[in-house]
Amino acid sequence: MDVALFDFDLPDELIALRPAVPRDAARLLVVRPGAELELEDRVVADLPDLLAPGDALVVNATRVIPARLAAVRHRGDGAARVELMLHQRLDASRWKAFARPAKKLAAGDRVTAGEAGAGEVCLLGALDATVEARGEGGEVTLRFDLAGPDLDAAIAAAGELPLPPYIAGRRATDAQDAADYQTMFAREPGAVAAPTAGLHFTPSLLAALQAQGVTRHETLLHVGAGTFLPVKAEDTDDHKMHSEWGALDVATAEALNETRARGGRVVAVGSTSTRLLESAIGADGRLAAFSGETDIFITPGTPFRAVDAMLTNFHLPRSTLMMLIAAFAGLDVVRRAYAHAIAERYRFYSYGDACLFLPERRL
Repeated sequence: MDVALFDFDLPDELIALRPAVPRDAARLLVVRPGAELELEDRVVADLPDLLAPGDALVVNATRVIPARLAAVRHRGDGAARVELMLHQRLDASRWKAFARPAKKLAAGDRVTAGEAGAGEVCLLGALDATVEARGEGGEVTLRFDLAGPDLDAAIAAAGELPLPPYIAGRRATDAQDAADYQTMFAREPGAVAAPTAGLHFTPSLLAALQAQGVTRHETLLHVGAGTFLPVKAEDTDDHKMHSEWGALDVATAEALNETRARGGRVVAVGSTSTRLLESAIGADGRLAAFSGETDIFITPGTPFRAVDAMLTNFHLPRSTLMMLIAAFAGLDVVRRAYAHAIAERYRFYSYGDACLFLPERRL
């Protein structure tokens, strides 16, 4: 499918640089695809009125780690500054990372992150690593001298929260982002980007949803830096999807199966929850426990078997996330919804407003 079909023009001033306060005050575009497309302008706090008793909300419990590292490459007597964006853990001591500029790194190089002689990093041990390999697209494989919890602590001390480029390129990351860029469900460290649809929730909103009879369930998908990468191929068939690690436990899978058996809807909060659920459903149409990597690439024509409705943010043009929502609601529906959002001055991307796609019940 032609990637250009997922393109659109967005005025720069509609890119949100801070979230709404309170979080559930963000605007919500309700999209009801059907014979006559229905668009309704609401706010996220209205979500309990839009869902029904017996519906199940599925959130992503991943937690963003400070994955951006300012580092120095050492090769012989020479040194050079590089930036490393960790994006996939391979084992206790090894990570894949995107390097900038990648041309400064080669297999066998040593890199040191953090400032020597400063703060906790030195108390924990130097955050040193060896470049094991350099791949395509600026990717490198790093083997750190530390491993396990010691490595995690050193990364936390030396790293910076990896705000998306469309925010970080316009302002500096600050202390407020440490709270703003985590959902209230965040408990399992491992993501290098937030599951941004979950950023809209507050304790009062969850209480109102519970009072409405909407249940809440957790899944896990550690969002990788690949979510920031544009689709460079001209056709979706030529794009290689990045993989991410996720998990769904038995109890949650069974609870969601029971929800649908009773006529309730599975409402995925975000594209990450959607991808995990669609990865975990079997040929029999039932969700099962899942643990491992998924590189599922959802494009128009891909059937949805696990998700009945979706809450999601407004996504970048030509992105895999645009392709996912177009697969869910229809490309024409998404294009018309986005045109409405732009005309009505909705705020876009990670800190922006939200969309609720409520199609007719899928059989």
